Amino acid sequence: MSRIEPIAVTLITEPGRLLALDGDTALLRLPANSGHGHEDGGQCIACAMRTDVRALLFDMLEGAKQGLRPAFSKVVVDASAVKDVSVVIAALTGKLPAQALRDHTVARMFYLAGAA
Repeated sequence: MSRIEPIAVTLITEPGRLLALDGDTALLRLPANSGHGHEDGGQCIACAMRTDVRALLFDMLEGAKQGLRPAFSKVVVDASAVKDVSVVIAALTGKLPAQALRDHTVARMFYLAGAA
């Protein structure tokens, strides 16, 4: 059984700082408040699912395994529209408690390589 290498995640926190991406880098954009009437950081189920970086990374990984999306070896997460990126950083560094088994998979398969 071969060991799978962890996937580096670069977090973009400032607008206009998006780097040029090569062919094996996936881009994940986290949206700002969807306009549901609550402030950024307020929780509703729809907004929580759209900005749950661990769930989104897991979906990307599964899509690549199933051939539904191109394979990737790096990920750039554009969180420049997110008001409080500390939650995203906490999710990527294992500081948030796991909410589902997929969160353990993401913790094993992805690591925060840097932020810009």
